[in-house]
This record gives sequence, C-alpha cells and structure tokens, in this order.
Amino acid sequence: MRLYHSPTTPFGRKVMVLIHEAGLLDRIEVVHVGGTPIDPGNLPLDRNPLGKIPALDRVGGATIYDSPVICRYLDALAETGFYPEGEALWDVLTLEATADGILDAALLMVYETRIRPEELRFAPWVEGQWLKIARALDATEANAAALSAPLNMGQIALACALGYLDFRHDGRNWRDGRPNLAAWEKGIAQRPSLLATRPG
Repeated sequence: MRLYHSPTTPFGRKVMVLIHEAGLLDRIEVVHVGGTPIDPGNLPLDRNPLGKIPALDRVGGATIYDSPVICRYLDALAETGFYPEGEALWDVLTLEATADGILDAALLMVYETRIRPEELRFAPWVEGQWLKIARALDATEANAAALSAPLNMGQIALACALGYLDFRHDGRNWRDGRPNLAAWEKGIAQRPSLLATRPG
C-alpha cells in the first residue's frame, strides 16, 4: 500500500498514528506530498480529485481518501478494534467527528493568515473559527470521563487535534480552564505512536 501524506497534516497524522498502533509500518510506503487549495503542488490529484491528503493506494483496489475512511479501512485490515462494535461505536465516531471539526476550524484559521492577502483577511471570521474549537474543547472537557475508555480512534483523533493546536495555535492556550483534558493529553501524548508522528 502507498500513503500520500505530509508530516504537518493533522489528518494524515491520525492515519500514521493508527499505522504505528496497528503494526502496519512495514506494509505501507509513505510518500510525502504537499500543496494548498490555491497551489496543489505535488498533491496526488489523480488519486483524490479534491486535492486533499491523506490518500491511500490499496493493493488491488481503488485509492481511498478522507482520514476517517482510511482509518476505518486500516482498522478493519489489522483488526485493531479502534472502532468498536455495538453501541460504543457511536460514541467513538462522535468523538472522532468532534476532533475532525476542531481540525477543520484550525486549518481554516491557518489558511486565512498564510494564504489570504493581509488586506483581505477578516479577523471576526478567524475568531468565529476559534469559537467553534473552544466550544468543542469545552464539551470534551465536560465529558472527560469518556476518555478513560480503552484506546479508540476517537481518542487518537482528539490527541492529534490537540497536538495540532499546540503546533499552529499555541498562543491560544487551549489548556486554560480545561484541566481534565490537559491532563489526559499529557498522558496520551507520551505514546510511542504519537511521539513518532509529532509535527515539526
């Protein structure tokens, strides 16, 4: 298999953490690519017409893309159980969606300051994205007891989202007023899979 990925993409990091946790490193070739919505660079447009990464070439199958799709595929392939069966699945998928929503908003903030010309930037829009993130973090803090469940894909996605906030938005201090979430992140960030995939 071949994974198209960038070391700084948080969605790709989700997939890489799962690859580490599932013991699939020797079965996947990682191809580093990069680009933006206005300059696709060497993004694999022939694999994903949306011009997004990660994308995964399967052996004997069509390329799949979007990190939740890739993670579900690899989880099923390796039988890691990071997507549990039964009623617990819905909590995991909701947590993963929350984490992905945090990442969507955080990426839009980055694009606003890195891609849009300064005279066209709209600060209230950026702050609106941060408010989405803050609400999601507050909701997760309020339900922090759910993070004590066995490791699952929702937790992996959340750990990657919090790591991305540190990487790109450290001045926002997401830990302020969220002691339970901060303590949880401090612990999970020490997993070898997360240490090996830290952006930088």
